[in-house]
Amino acid sequence: MKTKFWIVLLALALAVCLGLSAVLLLPGEPAAYARISSQGVVLKTVDLHTDQEFTVETSQGGLNTVTVRDGKIAVTQADCPDQYCVHRGFCNSGTPIVCLPHQLVIAFLADQGVDGVVG
Repeated sequence: MKTKFWIVLLALALAVCLGLSAVLLLPGEPAAYARISSQGVVLKTVDLHTDQEFTVETSQGGLNTVTVRDGKIAVTQADCPDQYCVHRGFCNSGTPIVCLPHQLVIAFLADQGVDGVVG
C-alpha cells in the first residue's frame, strides 16, 4: 500500500513539473522592444519593428554585432570564444540572449502601453 502511494505521489509531482515547464518554456507574445545591457547597466533599448544593425562594445573590450530584422533580434557576430550568443539566432520572446564572456544580456520587453489614466 505504501509503495502504491509513493508511485502515485511521484506521478502527480511529475505531471505538475511537466505542466509548469510547458508554461514557462513556451515562447510568449512577441516583444516590441529589447533592452541591451552589460554588467547590469542598460546600454540601449531598441524597437524590434525598426530594422537596424550596430556593434556593442562592452566595458571589457568585447565586441558583439547585434542585428534587428523582421521584428526579431540576434547577435550575428561576436569575438567571444564559445559563440553561444550567435548560435541562439533571431528571437523575439522567451529567455534573454546572453553572451557570458562579455556579460551582455538582451532581454525582451512587452509593448510599452499605457499603465494607467489619471482623471
